[in-house]
Amino acid sequence: MFIQIFQFLKEIFLYSGYLGNQKAFPQPLSPEEERKHIDQYLAGDMRSRDKLIEHNLRLVAHIAKKYQNGTVETDDLISIGTIGLIKGVNTFDREKGGSLATYVARCIENEVLMYLRSLKKRNADISLMEPIGEDKEGNQMALADILC
Repeated sequence: MFIQIFQFLKEIFLYSGYLGNQKAFPQPLSPEEERKHIDQYLAGDMRSRDKLIEHNLRLVAHIAKKYQNGTVETDDLISIGTIGLIKGVNTFDREKGGSLATYVARCIENEVLMYLRSLKKRNADISLMEPIGEDKEGNQMALADILC
């Protein structure tokens, strides 16, 4: 499944040419077109699913820009957000009410926030063998040297 997701992402990024240019994204679908593609996707048409994803990439870029903080590349946030978009389109349930854009926006934000939390957690990890300074003779010291 992940291979299919990444292959789809590759196709989107190659054909859209969006990097740094939000004007390259396709325009959002009209409400009528969106309903039509949702109906077709629920009937099993994967091209309609792809169309729903492609036409909501602008939303991914908007949300990614909102969480840009200088430490994470925008492209990474857009990639992670696109995974959230795909998950959102795949799990959208029209019977629960609400629009597709509202639902996938929440899925995109959740995916981006999970990614940012995982980065924060990884940055807090410290290796005991990581050099922390030098002793009087100029030898590198690690945290493990101090604790032993």
